[in-house]
Order: sequence, then C-alpha cells, then structure tokens
Amino acid sequence: MIRVHSYESMGTYDGPGLRLVVFLQGCPFRCLYCANPDTIPVDGGTATEPEHIINMAVSQKPFFGRRGGVTFSGGEPTAQAKDLIPVVKGLKEQGINVCIDTNGGIWNPAVEELLKEIDLVLLDVKQINPERHLSLTERSNEQTLKTAQWLEDNGKPFWLRYVLVPGISDFEEDIRALGEHFKYFKMLQRVEVLPYHTLGIHKYETMGQEYKLKDTKTNTPEQLDRAMTLFNEYFDCAILN
Repeated sequence: MIRVHSYESMGTYDGPGLRLVVFLQGCPFRCLYCANPDTIPVDGGTATEPEHIINMAVSQKPFFGRRGGVTFSGGEPTAQAKDLIPVVKGLKEQGINVCIDTNGGIWNPAVEELLKEIDLVLLDVKQINPERHLSLTERSNEQTLKTAQWLEDNGKPFWLRYVLVPGISDFEEDIRALGEHFKYFKMLQRVEVLPYHTLGIHKYETMGQEYKLKDTKTNTPEQLDRAMTLFNEYFDCAILN
C-alpha cells in the first residue's frame, strides 16, 4: 500500500510533457518554504493499492503523448521506496514514462532499486552550502550530493531543481559553488531555477502552524535576472521555470 496525499492530472511542471503527478505522504526534510506542509507527516494521506495508481495512469495514457507520463512527488517519495517499486514496475510494463521528484536525502537498498527503474529523476538541491542547507531544511545535504553522484555514475538522467529564496539560496557564492560542483555532470539534462513563492502560506494558517518565511519577499525581476546570468555561466541547460 502507498500513502497518497493527492493527485494532479495534466501537470506541466513536474517533468516532460503532460503528466499525472502523484503526491505521496511523508518527508524527513523540514524546508522553511515548504509549499505542502500537510504532506510532511508520515501517517497522513490515503492508503492506496498499487493497482489503483496504475489503472489511473493507464486511463490517462492517451493524453501523455510521446513525452508525458507519471511523476511521483510529495512529500518525499523515496520515503516509501519499498512499496513504490511495484507501482513503478507496473507502470513500466504499461509503457508509461516515470519520473520521481526527490530531495535525494534518503538512501537504502530499496531507494537504489527504485531509482534504477525510474526514467528521469528531478533532484531538488535545496542549498549547496552545508550550513545554510541545515538551517533551511534541518537536514544535511551530504546524501543529496551522493545521490547526484550515483545518478551520474549509473547513467541515470536527471534534472536539477533549485528554489531561489531571497536571502537564503540566492547568494552568488552559493550559486557559483553549485555550478562548479555540477558543471561537468554528463547525466544532468536540465537545470530548473524555481522562483520563490508563498502559495502555501494558507496551508500553515489552516494547520495552525507558523510560516517562518512570512517576511521574505518574492524575487524581483532583477534578482531573477542576476541569478540566471550566474547559472548560464555554468550550464547551457538552465531555465527559469
């Protein structure tokens, strides 16, 4: 059984083409800007049979075209890696492209087996600076970077996703450090720079929780231009998403 938080049909932001996005429950990170705080508790969501997800995807397959498919997001989908493996295998048997959106912070034999089945990994690197990553997520970025190296070493295509938060992840020195770290990765197909947004604030209010970045402003056009200039120095596949 998979614990599912929600679904999004015809998603266009979580991988190539049109996609069925399955948001899974549970995440070990505590990102200050998390837009889905309701997906963090491991005991939430709805217990769902693998066949239900597979049948839903098959029913939408005509809309996927040549590039679309299913993306597992969250939460953190690798938190349910063992139970997710048969779902992914079932989708692959149906000829459906499968992506996973992950922070790369969990590693065990089940995660390794899962990633071997995935067509494309969307790797969320929250911060390259260890101290700032810890302040932002309450977790180390060591395993995330190891996961990226595993993807590179095992010929697994991935996209790098980076949320640009003013005063937290938009420092020039950090963007340059990120560029230096990843610029020679051959399996890195795309770098997505994601502007900071506050769309999840109402969820914190509903849950009676404090949104700790309530005083953080969204990116100005100048901040976005400056960041993209930096990313473009290191990558020819960087886009502002």
